[in-house]
Amino acid sequence: QVQLVESGGGLVQAGGSLRLSCAASIRTFSNYAMGWFRQAPGKEREFVATVNWSGDITHYADSVKGRFTISRDNAKNTVYLQMSSLKPEDTAVYYCAVRLYGSTSATSKDYSSWGQGTQVTVSS
Repeated sequence: QVQLVESGGGLVQAGGSLRLSCAASIRTFSNYAMGWFRQAPGKEREFVATVNWSGDITHYADSVKGRFTISRDNAKNTVYLQMSSLKPEDTAVYYCAVRLYGSTSATSKDYSSWGQGTQVTVSS
């Protein structure tokens, strides 16, 4: 059974930074692509970033490209999302997810298991 636990969310002023972590309890974590998604109030869940099993292939939503960085530490079974130059429109609940079959994907339906989410609030 896969469990994903996000942490690191909080309240930050516009222009600030946060680093989200997602700890995975899953065998052979290093075999799987991981993704970050977010959902703002009244909006659908949207793709943020994804990383392949080894960490050398990443993809980002245009809205976060150049500001966010996804990375992973397979020895710690953890994936990270470093967020910089935060904007009020980045306010959302952020979720990590694991893709058990296939490589990086921006499609939420391709992911098998999800964490409970962590709230990020950016004040103007």
